[in-house]
Amino acid sequence: MELITPAIGLIFWTTLTFGILFFLLKKMAWKPILGAVNEREESIKNALIEADKARQEMQDLKSDNEKILKEARAERDAMLKDAREMKESMVSEAKEEAQAQAKIEMDKVKKAIQNEKTKAISEMKNQMGELSVSIAEKVMQNELSNKDKQLELIESLLKDVTLN
Repeated sequence: MELITPAIGLIFWTTLTFGILFFLLKKMAWKPILGAVNEREESIKNALIEADKARQEMQDLKSDNEKILKEARAERDAMLKDAREMKESMVSEAKEEAQAQAKIEMDKVKKAIQNEKTKAISEMKNQMGELSVSIAEKVMQNELSNKDKQLELIESLLKDVTLN
C-alpha cells in the first residue's frame, strides 16, 4: 500500500492546489476574462448590426439613385419630346405661313398679269380700231373718188349682207 499512499497525497495536494488556483482565478481573473469576452462578443454583435445597417442603407441609396436616374431620364425624355413637338409645330406654322404668303403673292401676280393683259387687249383694240378707221378712210377716199368703184363696192357689200 505504500504505493497508493504517495499517489493519494499527490492527488490531494494537486486537487488542493487546483482548487485554490481555481478559486483565485474565479475571484480575480474569471470575471475580467468573461467581461472582456462578453464585451468583445457585444462589440462584434454591434459591428455586425452596424454592418447590416450600412448594407441596408447602401441598398436604399442604390435604389434611391436608380429611382432618381429613372425620373431624370423620364424628365429628359419628356423635355426632348416637348422640344421636338415645339420644333415640328414651329416648322409647320412657318410652312403654312410661307404657303399663305406665297398664295397671296401668286394672287397679286395673277391679278397684275390679268390687268396687264386686259390693258394690252384694250390698247390693241383701240389701235386696231384706229387702224381700221384709218384704212377704211383711205379706202373710202380712194373708192369714193371713182363712181364705178362706188357702185362696185355697194354691190359687193350687198352680197356680203345677204350671205350672212
